[in-house]
Amino acid sequence: MLNQKVLDEVVTKVNEFLAQSPVKDAEKNLRVMLSGIFMKLDLVTREEFDVQQEVLKRTREKLTELETRVTELETEARSDKLHSETAPAETSARQRRTAKKAGFSNSAENLDDLSESE
Repeated sequence: MLNQKVLDEVVTKVNEFLAQSPVKDAEKNLRVMLSGIFMKLDLVTREEFDVQQEVLKRTREKLTELETRVTELETEARSDKLHSETAPAETSARQRRTAKKAGFSNSAENLDDLSESE
């Protein structure tokens, strides 16, 4: 068996030789060249990509919620329209409730004004 000291010495000499060889220079030049190419490509880091992916996920969830809400409001509005022919006072109250649900605080007063002008 070879002595461990001799093996360590051989490894050290090979590493020194490779560090001084043209292979090491080629590696350095290749790294510099690739870095330049990557900078021109306008790439993003994995971290930036993951952040944007999370933002997109939350945006999709919010969009789904809003689409559901709009569908509910449209259904309620259609229902109110059908009932308006039979009970105008009841329709006005429904419209106020719908406006409040949708977040239009002044709409209840505006609906009253519209009802009076009709």
